[in-house]
Amino acid sequence: MAHDSQSHSQNPPVLFDRALLHVRQRRAQAQGAVGFLLDRVAEDMSDRLAAVMREFGAAADLWTPGEGLAALRTQLPSLQRIELDAAGSEKLPFAAESLDLVVSALALQFVNDLPGVLAQIRRALKPDGLLLAAMIGGDSLTELRQAFAAAEAEREGGVSPRVAPFADLRDIGALLQRAGFALPVTDVDRVVVRYANAFALMQDLRRMGAANVLIERRRTPSRRATLLRMAEIYAECFADADGRIRATFDIIWLSGWAPHASQQQPLKPGSAKASLAEAVKKAGKE
Repeated sequence: MAHDSQSHSQNPPVLFDRALLHVRQRRAQAQGAVGFLLDRVAEDMSDRLAAVMREFGAAADLWTPGEGLAALRTQLPSLQRIELDAAGSEKLPFAAESLDLVVSALALQFVNDLPGVLAQIRRALKPDGLLLAAMIGGDSLTELRQAFAAAEAEREGGVSPRVAPFADLRDIGALLQRAGFALPVTDVDRVVVRYANAFALMQDLRRMGAANVLIERRRTPSRRATLLRMAEIYAECFADADGRIRATFDIIWLSGWAPHASQQQPLKPGSAKASLAEAVKKAGKE
């Protein structure tokens, strides 16, 4: 009997416990969420949408934590909010070609099947509909990751995944193209935040609802000695002259359009009116 070796490879790895993410985000809202990153993204998103110079009828806000994009509703009264459900499902409730705009702020970094979610968004957009999203990525929390890894290797003889793996800019651009978006654009907004110490940073992460939700996380609490050593290493390696530590957050912005005949099209190979060689020759004579 032939063995189907591809049947399992079609399923993306499950990295994030999205049901736990739902619980943690709810708890963060109840305790008073720390929202400086979300506030920054919301303001930037309003500016970016205003620059598009387009009216968007049917619009959806996908999984943005809390009321993160509440201010955007003044620009987009029709904005429908899709909350992360208790099961953390990644199946979207949109009919095909039903939306002019999908926005999402600081949510897509916790998706297990990002190619699948982007493909669902692409199907839900009407021709010439827009996806505009911001997610944590790149070198975010690189300092915390390095300090934890060094402390655990030193104190516990091994390293457990404490900080989520983040996608980089090139990955995201490739995924937009793979999902069938036209005119994909990505860029990074790097934010460096300073804290009194590593514990103050970790407290903020908890109150963002962003504490460790990795499936492979160590189930036992960190040892006190490991946490103290992590904070020492963080301060030794990533502190400024005044003793405050730095924490890097890379916000990756991504946008893409559902294809439409009116959009700018790339030139077909061989269709250029003048060759590069001729242009170089001409420049040399001038």
